[in-house]
Amino acid sequence: MAQRINLLLNKKTAFLFCFLLVASLFVGCSSNVIDSNVEIPDRKWIYRNHIITSFRIKDNAKAYNVYFKLRHTAEYKYSNIFILAHFKDGKNTVNQRFEFQLAKNDGEWLGSGSGNVFSYTLPLLENHRFPRNGKFEIEIEQNMRDNPLVEVSDVGILVEEVK
Repeated sequence: MAQRINLLLNKKTAFLFCFLLVASLFVGCSSNVIDSNVEIPDRKWIYRNHIITSFRIKDNAKAYNVYFKLRHTAEYKYSNIFILAHFKDGKNTVNQRFEFQLAKNDGEWLGSGSGNVFSYTLPLLENHRFPRNGKFEIEIEQNMRDNPLVEVSDVGILVEEVK
């Protein structure tokens, strides 16, 4: 009886080890440089609350996609959002204004929904090549007429290698 118990424990241990090995291989295959999310306090995004994301580029020979990530509730009262993005490389800053459509003309949200919250991953830069390896920073601020902009729950940046 003791031998059977030891055999079963050894099989379970071997299975667990194999599972963890395979899982760790999948975790290491991510092409994301950074995937950040910042919670907006009380779902009220004020002008001075700039979302700043720093990251390192290790291979500037590769192309990257840079996305703006947004989550809002169903009570968000606009069908679009304007943001200002400040791309900084330590020496230079490039400022650019973006407008993103968040809903169709009939009011249906374009984002993926989970209950009362809708999520978006919206392109800022596609197939972008950074000028050098090193540290970069992206600063995002809301650029709507309302201050605060209510019912925005999270904002973030995703930078990933182009596959």
